[in-house]
Amino acid sequence: MTDDFTRSQTFDIPAGYQELPWHRGFGRQVGPLFEKRDATGLTRAFRVEEHHTNGMMNAHGGMLMTFADMAWGGAVERNEDTWWVTIRLMCDFLSGAPLGSFVEGNGTVVGVADDIITVEGRIWSGDKTLMRGTGIFKLISRREGQQKPFTRAVQDA
Repeated sequence: MTDDFTRSQTFDIPAGYQELPWHRGFGRQVGPLFEKRDATGLTRAFRVEEHHTNGMMNAHGGMLMTFADMAWGGAVERNEDTWWVTIRLMCDFLSGAPLGSFVEGNGTVVGVADDIITVEGRIWSGDKTLMRGTGIFKLISRREGQQKPFTRAVQDA
């Protein structure tokens, strides 16, 4: 990622949201990503920027699916040490999100069988539903020495 790329990103977000400190790997490429935790649960979000768009300057379907995976998977998180992988993600695209839109999403657990969790989710912008679907996630153990996904990398001075 270049400095020009990160410099052009928008951090204008609604109250209650904070940036996810995901500064390495794939999350860094598709960010910035945001979340808020309140009495209603966990909601994740992003603002549609130029690097998220398709040729029509709407959020690319691949970005919306990537975001759905992160937003709906968040429903299985018990705490910051909960690790999970996606088994299946089924998405119904209902509407587009133009450049500049603030996109939000969350999920609700609807089934649990051992370490397999089924989530129903929704992605929206304002009062418009963009996507609905179902995710199936598997809880996994963190490997020894593995960083948390949203931990800032420590750099040597």
